[in-house]
Amino acid sequence: MAFETEADFGVVERGEWSYSPAVGVGPLRFGMTVDEVVEAAEVLGRTKVSECARDYAIFSPTWKIEVHRRGADSSPPAVTAYVSQGVGLFCIAADAVQGPQVAFDGLPLVGRDLSELESDAIAYAEAKDVHLRFTPEGYAGPDDSGVLMRGQVVGQILRSRPLFMVTRDGANTEWDSMPSDEYQVKGKYMV
Repeated sequence: MAFETEADFGVVERGEWSYSPAVGVGPLRFGMTVDEVVEAAEVLGRTKVSECARDYAIFSPTWKIEVHRRGADSSPPAVTAYVSQGVGLFCIAADAVQGPQVAFDGLPLVGRDLSELESDAIAYAEAKDVHLRFTPEGYAGPDDSGVLMRGQVVGQILRSRPLFMVTRDGANTEWDSMPSDEYQVKGKYMV
């Protein structure tokens, strides 16, 4: 399984966070309040809280918490967490460059070249005799209802930006729950 090192694309000391489906990622647990997320995120760095635009009336008010690494003030957030008034923390996005490394059953998910990740995910599925899950955009990932694989443009390469999720109020699936902000990151549309 070939995986480029963080130094290969300008990241140092990403750290590793664990992922537990329906429980959380690293120090963040699904269902947390905004204040609890801010407190837990202190292990990584400073936070910025803002209210998300309410694109759909079906969803309760939602806040976005951007977590920036200490000493990396001008860089994109390493982690972006979304908290709904109705269900608490429901989505955790790990930035492809700044985010902590998170694996699914030993398969690294963050910051991977999407074509390489797809090859590794297919090999993983064949070895474990499990299914793959494809997003509507065509990205392959583990068949775990709590992981949505997104693409993030980094230089000339499309890298993986996984969203770790539970469904939020009024949604049927994680895909339906995806915050509208995740369709676009730092002015670059996700594909």
